[in-house]
Amino acid sequence: MSSETAPRFSTPDSFLELPGGRIATWRCGSGPDLVAVHGWPLHAATWRHLVPALSRHFTVHLLDLPGSGRTEWPGPVDFQVCADVVRAFVDGLGTRRYAMLAHDSGGAIARMACAGDDRLAAMVLGNTEIPGHHPPLIQAYVLAARLGIAGPLLRWLAKGPLRKTSLGLGPLFTDAAYIDGEFAELFLAPLEDPRVLAGQLKLLRSVDFDESDALAEVHRRIRAPVLCIWGPEDPFFPVAKARAMLPQFAGAASLVEIPRGKLFAHEDRSEEFLAHALPFLRRSMGEREGVALGLTGLPGPGPDDRRRVAAQGGAR
Repeated sequence: MSSETAPRFSTPDSFLELPGGRIATWRCGSGPDLVAVHGWPLHAATWRHLVPALSRHFTVHLLDLPGSGRTEWPGPVDFQVCADVVRAFVDGLGTRRYAMLAHDSGGAIARMACAGDDRLAAMVLGNTEIPGHHPPLIQAYVLAARLGIAGPLLRWLAKGPLRKTSLGLGPLFTDAAYIDGEFAELFLAPLEDPRVLAGQLKLLRSVDFDESDALAEVHRRIRAPVLCIWGPEDPFFPVAKARAMLPQFAGAASLVEIPRGKLFAHEDRSEEFLAHALPFLRRSMGEREGVALGLTGLPGPGPDDRRRVAAQGGAR
């Protein structure tokens, strides 16, 4: 892990005190409010490549969901608990208008949290749950969690010799080599800590496919424009089914693909993800296109950007 990255993600900017626990939060940038919700088994650090560019146009708010990262949550964890936390987090911002960025299980949680909220101005979804689609591998993980064998399995996937192969995490990335280095240190190494692992397993054990199927009704209560940014080679959430769910949303909804992208396209294809997400968010939030956007390409999260975010007390 780089010396620039580690300090940001080791200490939250603040905690949101709720009846069920303390939610770790981060904030950086200025402008309209943008809330980012991570998926499983990650935490807020998964947005680290996107934050430098996003924070030039938005006040970016990050949180660790219950069971994840630096959040302290001794009670039960499920999608509804997490959705209630996200809604409380948004309410605590005191904002009159915000955009949402979410991925994977965080995408389902964000949709549940935002449904019927007239303050929502735009939503960007990375590969995430699709009503009526129950990925067999996720079903297997849930069963393993309920049988008490998911812990050893996750630890094996995180550090075993096969973690970059088709039997491990390799199918989730365009280039399996991305798994090593910072990603492994931020998200896989912590699973060796029994407390961290126990927190992540709470959500996995609670997965209810009836909830994901009910997202079809949730979509009818989301009137803000929605952009789905999909890695079409994702083994969990097929792009054809993602396109088929677009008419369910009450507002305008569209989908773009990142060629060769997989489940974690926002991680290992972050510049391409930003090339779609940032213009959409700026248009939806009423910001004029201009020089800051850059018509010949988006700036990546380079060292200068990372230092600037760190100086602002930004995301991990």
